[in-house]
Amino acid sequence: MPAIEPTAIDALRALNPGDDSFLHDLIQIYLDDAPKRLAEIEQASAQKDARKLTLAAHSLKGSSSNFGANQLRAVSEELEELGRRSALDGVPALLPPLREAYAEVQAELTALLPPA
Repeated sequence: MPAIEPTAIDALRALNPGDDSFLHDLIQIYLDDAPKRLAEIEQASAQKDARKLTLAAHSLKGSSSNFGANQLRAVSEELEELGRRSALDGVPALLPPLREAYAEVQAELTALLPPA
């Protein structure tokens, strides 16, 4: 199963048909931003900061959803819900699946970028 849904990529491509530069820009923005959200989630977990966790997980959920990164979106959604409920004891168990899902998404999105 792919880490990103091809139909989501097709929908993003359709925003600027015949020119993938817009898609490449969106991918690059995501790849620049997502690690920051991952770091915020990990910091929030360590600091037991439910609000920070909720915000970072919500942001990662939304941006991942745009690319059809369903597994990453689902884990982010679980983290967001834990933050909303201040149920932070469940967060550490979700960090490894979060990192793994992001690594898969990162690899697939990077493969869509032109060679540097």
